[in-house]
Amino acid sequence: MDTSEISRIVEELVAAGTNRQPVKRLTARYPGMSVDDAYRVQNAWRERCEESGRRLAGRKIGLTSRAMQAATGITEPDYGIIFEDMVLENGCTLQWDQFTHPRVEVELAFKLGEDISGPGATIFDVLKATEYVIPALEILDSRIEMDGRTIVDTISDNAALGAMVLGGTPVRPMDVDLRWISAILYKNQVVEETGVGAAVLNHPAAGVYWLANKIAAHGDGLKAGEIILAGSFTRPMWVSAGDTVFADYGPLGTITCQFD
Repeated sequence: MDTSEISRIVEELVAAGTNRQPVKRLTARYPGMSVDDAYRVQNAWRERCEESGRRLAGRKIGLTSRAMQAATGITEPDYGIIFEDMVLENGCTLQWDQFTHPRVEVELAFKLGEDISGPGATIFDVLKATEYVIPALEILDSRIEMDGRTIVDTISDNAALGAMVLGGTPVRPMDVDLRWISAILYKNQVVEETGVGAAVLNHPAAGVYWLANKIAAHGDGLKAGEIILAGSFTRPMWVSAGDTVFADYGPLGTITCQFD
């Protein structure tokens, strides 16, 4: 794709984020669009957001579990950008109509205390570099229509990230077996989903080193202070206006949010 096409798509996505009207699927309009093209769109969108004053807080990794891959029909991970204004506090109230097709996922977030650089980053590098791990809910959003979308559409849409909620009890990664961190996800006091951390590539930290190695090819790396959402270990849960979401992580505490 040429630069002008990338720029037109970014303008569409910026507008869709404001008016809440998803644009037509990119792969239907640009059938030759590649994964590399999609990341070019995402990076140009990131630059546009940063020019408007938004500040980078970290990265998200998506489509890391079999549950999520089955739910989307997409079979490889992807990643997106987290801005500071996307990071919300436990117990927050979100305006449902500020999102398009909002869904909620159960995840773990890694707060980095040291840089991680690829290629060749390993799970041990991630565990050493992580200051703490904390429960998180990801709020999925859509600036591109969902019907028939592929990984190219999802990547262009910043991996469908809308916001995230942090809560519960932070823990050092060496103090607990992250594969066995479990969560129960409730909507309006009804259990909707359950899962364990091992659903994410057999270990939640695996997605983090995958990301470090992936972005190394573009001369980028993960930085100390960044928050990395490691991927969902449940299917996405649809929410409507008026719904209350509650996630119980056992020893790691709970997270809740409300959609008005």
